[in-house]
Amino acid sequence: MDGDQFALILMLRDGQADTRQTLDRIRNALRVPFQLEGQSIVMTASIGIALYPEDGEDSRELIKHAYTAMNSAKKIGPDTYRFYTAQMNADVSARLDLEAALRDAVQKQAFEIVYQPKLNLTDNRVCGLEALLRWPRPGQAGISPAVFVPVLESLGLIGEVGNWVVDSVCAQIARWQRSGLGSFQVAVNISGQQISSSSLVADIRQALEKHKVAPQWLEVELTESSLMENTSHTIATLGALRANGVSISIDDFGTGYSSLAYLRRFPIDKLKIDIAFIREVTSNPQDAAIARAIIELAHSLDLKVIAEGVETPEQLAFLRENHCDQIQGYLISKPLPLGELEVFLRSPASRVG
Repeated sequence: MDGDQFALILMLRDGQADTRQTLDRIRNALRVPFQLEGQSIVMTASIGIALYPEDGEDSRELIKHAYTAMNSAKKIGPDTYRFYTAQMNADVSARLDLEAALRDAVQKQAFEIVYQPKLNLTDNRVCGLEALLRWPRPGQAGISPAVFVPVLESLGLIGEVGNWVVDSVCAQIARWQRSGLGSFQVAVNISGQQISSSSLVADIRQALEKHKVAPQWLEVELTESSLMENTSHTIATLGALRANGVSISIDDFGTGYSSLAYLRRFPIDKLKIDIAFIREVTSNPQDAAIARAIIELAHSLDLKVIAEGVETPEQLAFLRENHCDQIQGYLISKPLPLGELEVFLRSPASRVG
């Protein structure tokens, strides 16, 4: 068919039952090791199956549906197969619609930024904000960033959107400072794909200079898992950002695989305890032990600790008792659009006793 793709036409009497037996024979044959330049090689296959006549009445339609099923199999993992279903076609159509809508949104800069406050537990004052990307897709309910951000990455558009976020945040920091509302360090989320870009440091520096914002007011936040991708390049990039005065924090800490040895190598300033360990920190001894360990670890490395997802006074009391530096969550405030945020920052609600 194309490159490493092949099509088989099988004449079988008993539909899926006979097909599964044939598939097992094909996969077993492919798994037999063979030698190539002194190396033992084992092949696997992702296989999609379309049946006549229920999945198509001509070769074109059958091949199209088998291809759709093959791509579905690839998403599950290597060496697996899927029979075509009508839902797959609906999923492909929905994905194409989503991609087209996102391309249009990027072109029109049709995204929004909301801000979630962070509270310093030393003086009970708002000490910073996290900028969070939102996409108000016309005619539809809000779409989670967990859905649309991976699509932006797969389309190669996350860098463009990320630059827009950094520029917008720097512009907003400058407006707050000019208006006298205050100076807040704002964290922006950076994906692993953005960290891999050779232009990231220059792009951030350009945004800061354009809006005349001191680097100390910007924080770059990346997940623990993206920290471990291409570590030498990541260390160099974060080092350059930090040398320029930008703060670095690690999000979702405790959910990845970074070791203490690796952690010491990275030029970082803060660790964020993942919400998974905060949610039951007052009722689950294991979560409590993990949260304490992260706080102690961070402080031993001279790092600040932020707990995210704090929703109850009991969680707050635990974190105070264990010397967490900052908290973020619905106990303080949900993520707010700009107008509501500025009202919040001027109100007594921005302090938690």
